[in-house]
Amino acid sequence: MTSHPARRRGFTLVELLVAISILAILAVLGWRGLDGIVRARIALTEQMEVTRGMQLAFAQMQSDCEHLAARDLIGRRANLLFDDGRLTLVRKVYNENEPSQLAVVSYRVVNSILVRRESPGTRDLAQLDGLWQAAASDTPSESSPPVALQTGLAAMQVQVWQNNAWHKEPVASGDGAPPPVPPPGQPAQALPQTPEPDGIQVGLTATGLAGPMVKAFLLGGT
Repeated sequence: MTSHPARRRGFTLVELLVAISILAILAVLGWRGLDGIVRARIALTEQMEVTRGMQLAFAQMQSDCEHLAARDLIGRRANLLFDDGRLTLVRKVYNENEPSQLAVVSYRVVNSILVRRESPGTRDLAQLDGLWQAAASDTPSESSPPVALQTGLAAMQVQVWQNNAWHKEPVASGDGAPPPVPPPGQPAQALPQTPEPDGIQVGLTATGLAGPMVKAFLLGGT
């Protein structure tokens, strides 16, 4: 009797196609999972950068608000003016080996960018009126170039703490109505009857985020 060697059986075409299909499905699933991880990491990094930028902006605002000049120091002039998208204040400036001075600081949201301007320091109240008017009217000045603090902002909301509540406008004593806002650069005769707010709250809303990041500061270091 003659013996025949056993034939080695290979993969059929159908089996190869099934194996290739399974490997392709696993590759697509793996790529989608990896792509999702990469996208989530990029989004998280962007949010962290936005949060970090807002914290730096809040730190600068806190320093300005803590050094707010009281109205009796500037001859009963307006020392704080705000609405949605802008904030203007007069702060005290201390330089080494120099007497204290006053400067006008303004924050604006322009083209989705939070911009800060600080005027040169002065001890002349008449010059301070001119600096206040320039800041309130957004007049360009080489002596106070704008500094971009944060990009990608959709809005900025400002409120003040007055009479044990937050208000979007300063509240006068008596009837509770908001006092008239003086023209830029002019003393505010109506403001002496208005109690100065104790604190200010600023909310920055970044583009793409559901809600604003809110921070409250004391005014004048009180």
